[in-house]
Amino acid sequence: MGCCWAHALFFCSSVFLAITQSTAVDTFNSSQPIADGDTIVSAGDTFVLGFFSPRNSSTNRYLGIWYRNIPGQAVVWVANRDNPINGSTGLLTVNSQGNLALLSSLDEDGPSIWSSNSSRPARNPVAQLLDSGNLVVREAGDDDNFLWQSFDYPCDTLLPGMKLGLDRRTGFDRYLTSSKAADDPSSGGFTYRIDPRGYPEIIQREGSTERYRTGPWNGLRFSGTPYLRPNPIYMFQFVVSDQEIYYSYLLDNTSTVSRLVLNPNGVIQRLTWSGDTQGWVVYVTAQMDFCDRYALCGAYGRCNIRSSPVCNCLRGFEPKVPNEWELVNWSNGCVRQTALNCSGDGFVKYSGVKLPETRRSWFNVSMSLEECRGNCLRSCNCTAYANIDIRNGGSGCLLWFSELIDIRELEDSGQDIYIRMAASEIEATGDSETNSKSSTRKQVIVLSVVLSAGLLLICLALIFFLRHLRQKRQREMGGDPEDNARFSTNKDDLELPLFDIAAISVATNNFSLSNVVGEGGFGPVYKGVLKDGQEIAVKRLSKDSKQGLGEFKNEAKHIAKLQHRNLVKLLGCCIQEEEMILVYELMPNKSLDYFIFNENQSMLLDWPTRYQIINGIARGILYLHQDSRLRIIHRDLKAGNILLDFEMNPKISDFGLARSFSESDSKTNTRKVVGTYGYMSPEYAIDGIYSVKSDVFSFGVMVLEIVSGKRNRGFSHPDHQLNLLGHAWKLYQEGKYEEVIDNTVRNSCDLEQVFRSVNIALLCIQRSPEDRPNMSSVVLMLSCEGDLPQPKEPGFYGERDFVEVAKSSTNKYSADISITEIEAR
Repeated sequence: MGCCWAHALFFCSSVFLAITQSTAVDTFNSSQPIADGDTIVSAGDTFVLGFFSPRNSSTNRYLGIWYRNIPGQAVVWVANRDNPINGSTGLLTVNSQGNLALLSSLDEDGPSIWSSNSSRPARNPVAQLLDSGNLVVREAGDDDNFLWQSFDYPCDTLLPGMKLGLDRRTGFDRYLTSSKAADDPSSGGFTYRIDPRGYPEIIQREGSTERYRTGPWNGLRFSGTPYLRPNPIYMFQFVVSDQEIYYSYLLDNTSTVSRLVLNPNGVIQRLTWSGDTQGWVVYVTAQMDFCDRYALCGAYGRCNIRSSPVCNCLRGFEPKVPNEWELVNWSNGCVRQTALNCSGDGFVKYSGVKLPETRRSWFNVSMSLEECRGNCLRSCNCTAYANIDIRNGGSGCLLWFSELIDIRELEDSGQDIYIRMAASEIEATGDSETNSKSSTRKQVIVLSVVLSAGLLLICLALIFFLRHLRQKRQREMGGDPEDNARFSTNKDDLELPLFDIAAISVATNNFSLSNVVGEGGFGPVYKGVLKDGQEIAVKRLSKDSKQGLGEFKNEAKHIAKLQHRNLVKLLGCCIQEEEMILVYELMPNKSLDYFIFNENQSMLLDWPTRYQIINGIARGILYLHQDSRLRIIHRDLKAGNILLDFEMNPKISDFGLARSFSESDSKTNTRKVVGTYGYMSPEYAIDGIYSVKSDVFSFGVMVLEIVSGKRNRGFSHPDHQLNLLGHAWKLYQEGKYEEVIDNTVRNSCDLEQVFRSVNIALLCIQRSPEDRPNMSSVVLMLSCEGDLPQPKEPGFYGERDFVEVAKSSTNKYSADISITEIEAR
């Protein structure tokens, strides 16, 4: 009897061993699905793919990957984390198109509860579990070309070789999401992902609320992670390029087992397996202490864990709400004791700190610290500067253009930041980091007291020196004086600095194609850097351009005399060697259409930023129409002509088609209609009549595009043939205005602001110019909360409105105008 049991046991063991060996492979294909109970094992015996149940549930089944030889089933990836299978009937297949599909039953034709959704078809696909823990789908025989990989879809664990970050070319974002609990792999409330705005850094959030940030990368580590340093466990890198932004790491020794985990409580930890203790050891934790809580001390506050209380204001600042600070509530932060005055400011140096939040920052990797300081001084909105890279004495430039938030003092491995202060505050604190102008002024005062007899001589010498410097600069910028004189006689006193063509050529790398940042009706626009480090945008008239000297002079004439924070700044021009060039301040965030009409880029414009842009455009147009030296009708307002600065503030550009008008003019007409389809008002497009109300119409179109993320021209909807204007009008009449909102901001926007924006836009695009509000009323309506008028039917709200009206129009203002004379863009 015992012998029979022994034979039976041996038989069962042999069968089990045979089954195990038959499934212990690292690949499977369409003819070899993985059923619950089967597993595949990576070639190096490191990872296992199969079905599992967490400790708290015997019925919920998940498809996951875990370490093969580590007790406790440490799961590193789950396919169906938010959609478990009830029971052991799961089946994983790979179909002929190269898609993995997880089924809840053994019926291969049944519905899937999870799919890999590979975007590229395959002829002979196979799935393979690599020794890195990466589950990939590839063509049989092609080991390097992955059709899909699990590394692109991390859960709560970052394994060696994985990328945490953003592919800028596709908008694809890889980030960690915590599990709900240690024994519940479903998605929890915390995320850990790269924020690409300004200079990128990694942000940990609970829902939409920021809880922790790493600080910006400084060449060695993230500014707020002093523990991230060379070590015997792993190597790390942070990559910022035009193509992608990501953090990744590799293990120094492949026999070491280590992983980065975002745990259910939102703590980022590096765990390393210890063979001695047979357990996971916390090697390092990102959040070190109380001071790592995001913005704990508010704006211009600094946190020092060794102090009591931990929060204090920076020197020269005081609590914004003193009573709250006495109650240990620091959230409202600090304010300046002395306001900045721009021209006389200096800097106070702080060492050993975690740099403040960088989402509203600007950076240049090649600029020196002194050039960085100069750039900050030239911008009245710049609040601080620092090196980007602290290696080899420091390099690169990082500028802040907003309140400084989330600064903490570090015991070691912190870095330097230079914070802008009023000169009187610097003198009061005795800080040595002062503005060069302030230092010069002190020297002059001392010299005037001690050497009063020689003051006149010093002044005369200074005047001579400044005159010589000005003449030298004029030669560098203006080139041949004869060229300057020739332009002066033809430029109608444009009051513009003249640049030398050689200086512009050097700044743009000889007008290199790699420096092209845009293209307009005028010609290409190049990015450049002058000798003093100032970044510029160079607008060069193309030989093939339909525009010419008239448009060149028109833009120079109008914009040279305009100064407003929502208008792009013209720095000068050049007409040497048959070139016609306009030189502007560089807008680093390109144009508005680059963001709102791109599905991936639009995610970077949240609703508060969009509403800020709408308000900024309105104020800029109001300045043109009412407050500028020359009252201006722009005539080509569109999303492509709205540029965005460091802080995503809008600046109106491209004044080549602009016209000035007098106080007595209410409207005028033209025989040559120029502009952009989709933005032109009916009376202008059909009858050639333009007025300030033409710009108001264009503004209304832009508002609807900003809200919806859709272009007016080319808009389509399966239920009707209306354009975007008609679609918004239809939804407004049906009380469904919220359906026009861009999906990327739908869940986070202020519905009252959205409704007000849509209502104002519909008022601006009314068919009759007399019904449209002027821009002063628009600005007032955007800033107030009162009731708004009911809009009337829009103009051009059907796809064929323009052509049909043009054909049937009896033009009472200029009967000889025709549709073919319109120079639309």
